Amino acid sequence: MTRTPLRAALTVLALLALAACADRPADDDGDAASPGSSSPPVSLPPAGSLVLLVEHTGGFVTPDTTASRLPLVGVYSDGRVVTEGPVIAIYPGPALPNVQVTPIPGETVQQLAEQALAAGVAETADLGSPPIADAPSTRFTLVTGEGTYVREVYTLAESVGADDGLTPEQRAGRAALQELLDALTATTDAAAESYAPATMAVVTRPWTDGDVDPELPQPDVTWPGPPLPGEPLAAGLGLSCLTVTGTDLAPVLEAAASANARTGWLAADGSRWALTFRPLLPHETGCADLGG
Repeated sequence: MTRTPLRAALTVLALLALAACADRPADDDGDAASPGSSSPPVSLPPAGSLVLLVEHTGGFVTPDTTASRLPLVGVYSDGRVVTEGPVIAIYPGPALPNVQVTPIPGETVQQLAEQALAAGVAETADLGSPPIADAPSTRFTLVTGEGTYVREVYTLAESVGADDGLTPEQRAGRAALQELLDALTATTDAAAESYAPATMAVVTRPWTDGDVDPELPQPDVTWPGPPLPGEPLAAGLGLSCLTVTGTDLAPVLEAAASANARTGWLAADGSRWALTFRPLLPHETGCADLGG
């Protein structure tokens, strides 16, 4: 079976750890010094808890996108890696995002947490701000038994060339974070499965004429979930949000599975709404977790 970039990256981590053990000097009793004798292993949070999260924030995107944007990757202490999978190339696109979950060994979670520390997620040195307008920032969150660390870097992925205004130290810091991101967001393999959320957040706004594609009109769908539009999400954006869970979730998922991004949704009172579906990740609890 062809090894995917994620598998390859994780294999490299394991080989580096083994090499470090092989090169470690022996202690006074003739045994190899314990791993991390100078730097204790990172303690992980309880089973099932978030360990690593990488997400985009800001950038020149619509308010709907800002509110419903999925993290690039989430790694959990029980070995789950949650990412957004490939998106089918059709227009209009599907209403439901393709969220996938892949299992990895517990020792790999440990290695990734330690790689995150080595990459500077817990550091605070300035990483610079290249002269690119309206690009997103990349936010790294690392959760350990000792605390939570957040590092945010502006326009990490965009190529900026020699005139980026960055120092060699800033470029090195960015490169380390990009390597971490590359390992975490690489394509998963056949072990990936569809993520089944316990709760679905739905970002809502009133339907407008601009939501209609005159060349490809879409039939309306009757909304089968809790009353629309939900609670206001952010002042001045015209967006609301509601969560769907329990017995309400199955009919909503069934309706959304046959809908698309241009579907108009009819509420019980006959009003029409534009909806964006956002599965909540294992560490998220409600609409307050949205928005980057």
